[in-house]
Amino acid sequence: MTKSRAALLLALSLSLCACTGIPKGIEPVSDFELEPYLGTWYEIARLDHRFERGLSNVTATYTLRDDGGVNVVNRGYRVSEGEWDSAEGKAYFIGDSNVGRLKVSFFGPFYGAYNIVELDRQHYSYSMVTGPNRSYLWILAREPSLPDPVLRRLIVQAEAMGFAIDELIIVEHGSVVD
Repeated sequence: MTKSRAALLLALSLSLCACTGIPKGIEPVSDFELEPYLGTWYEIARLDHRFERGLSNVTATYTLRDDGGVNVVNRGYRVSEGEWDSAEGKAYFIGDSNVGRLKVSFFGPFYGAYNIVELDRQHYSYSMVTGPNRSYLWILAREPSLPDPVLRRLIVQAEAMGFAIDELIIVEHGSVVD
């Protein structure tokens, strides 16, 4: 494990430690189906956090675990070091499996919130996810970009939910040699 990967895992774990709540006044999506949500998602926009600072080409890949949970592999390119970072974890539903509310762990018994608060219900082509409070926000898509009208609508919706949209980072997705 590289030094930067160890730091990424530690920072992620500490920042999400035992925080499985959902921001007040925000509801996770209902009528959620796990199967179409599985696969690879591209991070389109995010609020900044130490564990992702400086990363481009960020993806999250979700696969089913034998125990009914979800394997999580987050991956991004650290431009300053010219190398890929990845973190592997696991996620489990909090409550009903038809509600987009999970807890995710990248380090031991410590879990953080993964609350899906917006989702393309027809094609599962985009989602908006928050952590336990309004300092965590991710806009994800099945492709490395979203049509501008869709991204603008999601950003307006995030602002209405009380997120600091002026602090959103639009994630670059370009050609990086593996």
